[in-house]
Amino acid sequence: MSAKDNAPKFSIKTGSPEKLKSACIVAGVFDGGKLSATARTLDRASSGRIAAVLKSGDMDGRAGSTLLLRDLPGIAAERVLLVGLGKEDGFAEKTYRDAVAAAVKAAAGTAAKDVLIALNEIKVGKRSAGWNLEQAAIVAADSIYRFDRMKSKPDNQARLSGIAFLAPNTAAGSLKRGAAIAGGMALARDLGNTPSNVCTPTYLANQARQLAKAYGFKCKVMDKAACEKLGMGSFLSVAKGSDKPPMFIELRHDGGKKGDKPIVLVGKAITFDAGGISLKPAGDMDEMNYDMSGGGAVLGAFRAIGELGLKLNVVGLVPSCENLPDAHANKPGDIVTSMSGQTIEILNTDAEGRLILCDALTYAERFKPAAVVDLATLTGACVIALGHHPSALYANDDKLAQALEQAADHAWDRVWRMPLWDEYQEQLKSNLADMANIGGRAGGSITAACFLARFAENYAWAHLDIAGTAYRGGREKKGSTGRPVPLLVQYLIGLADKQ
Repeated sequence: MSAKDNAPKFSIKTGSPEKLKSACIVAGVFDGGKLSATARTLDRASSGRIAAVLKSGDMDGRAGSTLLLRDLPGIAAERVLLVGLGKEDGFAEKTYRDAVAAAVKAAAGTAAKDVLIALNEIKVGKRSAGWNLEQAAIVAADSIYRFDRMKSKPDNQARLSGIAFLAPNTAAGSLKRGAAIAGGMALARDLGNTPSNVCTPTYLANQARQLAKAYGFKCKVMDKAACEKLGMGSFLSVAKGSDKPPMFIELRHDGGKKGDKPIVLVGKAITFDAGGISLKPAGDMDEMNYDMSGGGAVLGAFRAIGELGLKLNVVGLVPSCENLPDAHANKPGDIVTSMSGQTIEILNTDAEGRLILCDALTYAERFKPAAVVDLATLTGACVIALGHHPSALYANDDKLAQALEQAADHAWDRVWRMPLWDEYQEQLKSNLADMANIGGRAGGSITAACFLARFAENYAWAHLDIAGTAYRGGREKKGSTGRPVPLLVQYLIGLADKQ
């Protein structure tokens, strides 16, 4: 897998829409048949053909509906694709994103090899034109993404070779950001969707090396022996049950000034999680290759960082191993010593993500970070609490939390802040060690975050529980979403813009 695989080519086109050549041009129609600005221009150029079609009742502007018209007179594009936008009053983010997705999917279902989208001209609440373009690129790429490399006969349906947007050339920066985020998401999705018999810790390490070579990052991969020297007893205890060697991956982008404190991103990468001795039930265990989604998102974010050349110092840490049950695996009741020196009683071996992250959080201290953000498919309890729409956000620093919330809103990769109160720490008490690795069923996502907080006391830290957002389960919808790459990259862009 190339570090630059699986991302469409984006471009900007300027000029009068009826004169622009393309295989398909996309324009919007509101409820009641009201035409967007581009649709009105196309209608005039075609002597009212679009209005006539709408008057016939073939389309009413219902949100998400589409209508394909071919060979309209006076229009250079081979096809005109009308997309329903719903009510103009209160037109908001979700409807806009859904319209772009519907348009791209409909265009991809034709023989068109390229598409020109003119939906980013539409006002979306209080969002800027730049936001519209960024989101359009992200949604467009997401809509045509597919993962078929593991099939003996991959889908040979032609992909859209190019996606253009009707916009001024001054919007190139917004498109570049959207394209970079889309590329990062594609890499994260590819890694998540690659099965665990292929995507091993060693495979992830090699992907990190490819990224470093492609974008000029520094890359260090530490094996078991190196981690032992560092005293990473908690991380290595999880890896004991597998014959796949653990890898601790470190990526560095030195884009800022020398001496500037870096942002550290830490991603959980359990390439397969059977639960260890506390074995998971068989149902849905096939989805546990996605337990490396945090680490995949860190690599995806680094791809976007490389594409954008952000003037910021960023470190990526990805502890990676498998969690399997064999004679060497952790057992309930075992006590391990973390890199910080704190001891942990393992009451449930399936609460392993926090055991690898805690050593990574201790390792992060050596960089004297400005902030540390970890991300992990950490708890099923998070899914029960918040469902699949927002990621859970925990933080020991209000300014960091607010910066992430603002980035999440801009990226439309939303979060919901959860409590990190001392009262929850009581649930982690152990009679035999400094702490237990679980706090019981009540508030399971919160107590997991409280566990991690004990290893992040010396810097500004935030934790994203992405168990409900990083992938979708079920045979028909199974697949990685690429989240929270948009949130991470937008957060970093915001910091770089302030430099």
